[in-house]
Amino acid sequence: MKITSVKTAATMGHGMHLWVRIETDAGVTGLGECVHGGVQAIAIIHEVRRHLIGRDPFAIDALFEDIRRRHVFDGGFAGALITALTGIEIALWDLKGKALGVPVYELLGGKFRDKIRVYADCQVEPGMDDGEIQQVVDTVLQRGFTAFKIDLDIGAYTGRRADSVEPLFDRFNYTAGEREHDRMVELVDRVTRAAGKDIAVAADIHTRLDVPSAIRLAKSLEAYHLLWLEEPVPPENIDAMREVKQATSVPICAGENLYLRHGFRDLIIKQAVDIIMPDIPKCGGLSECRKIANLAELYYIPFAPHNVASPIGTLASAHVCATIPNFLVIEFHWLHRDYWTTIIQEKTDIIQNGFITLTDRPGIGLDLDEDVARQHQYPGTGWFEDV
Repeated sequence: MKITSVKTAATMGHGMHLWVRIETDAGVTGLGECVHGGVQAIAIIHEVRRHLIGRDPFAIDALFEDIRRRHVFDGGFAGALITALTGIEIALWDLKGKALGVPVYELLGGKFRDKIRVYADCQVEPGMDDGEIQQVVDTVLQRGFTAFKIDLDIGAYTGRRADSVEPLFDRFNYTAGEREHDRMVELVDRVTRAAGKDIAVAADIHTRLDVPSAIRLAKSLEAYHLLWLEEPVPPENIDAMREVKQATSVPICAGENLYLRHGFRDLIIKQAVDIIMPDIPKCGGLSECRKIANLAELYYIPFAPHNVASPIGTLASAHVCATIPNFLVIEFHWLHRDYWTTIIQEKTDIIQNGFITLTDRPGIGLDLDEDVARQHQYPGTGWFEDV
């Protein structure tokens, strides 16, 4: 079996979702998804696919590493090039599973678990009253989730003094003033009271704080038993993240902006976080993220993937989560989008009562409904075309 074509299409969702279809001379195809690569990832795939045509699609790790090393001076360590290779890698796993008639998790070593726990990313906005917050929490509870996440930085830089048209906060400054600090603590207090003790709450700051502000906030949140505090400081300084982690009992989670196991090495070895959160359809794919998880397991660090992908990318990630011992929970970021199930041929939600149950369907186990997907085609992009 040889690869005969590599094609792309893109849809709108949480940003751009880039689809990669790989076809073979045996008529077997594979579909992959990657996120946060931008239109530049499309150009990269169109450039590197000449290195794939005529190759054995089963040699997944070798193909990935061959192309990465060919382009090591073009960004072969992080960013759009790795994300583009991720879309290719996931498509190859889907193809191999379909060709052999087995689900991807079997190819990755088999399952530790049948059900994959999912948490919901929620929109709790500044200005909501307690009743509105309770409504958000109840929606999550009704759908069976056992964990959810809120964003503490929403509206952080939009407040204004009553007597001024000037912003109250400087959006380039990482220091949180007293008002901003109190706002974040109050939001956690209100949300956790609404949630009760039967559902875990995580809080995200999206790298917005400096070290003193992050430590002050984390210490103020220690009484709330958060699932984690996410990316309190910018991700590029591992030592700063470790300083925050060492100063608080609140679990610190980070990693959505890192790539490959090389990008996670210092974060894990320095034990700068309590939980890691690779974005599997972004940072290297299924095989690479198993390696990241295995490295983290040496330090007893749980694996909780960041995830904004469609059901196909989410289910691909779930195959990894099933095959590692240290999995904690995976993100669901489409709570407020109405085409989560319509974009796939199966038309059934892969998340039931807050869990994904893996089946024995070959490959990833889902197929794209192109008629629906094309209704959300990303402007200015092609659609699985030969160019």
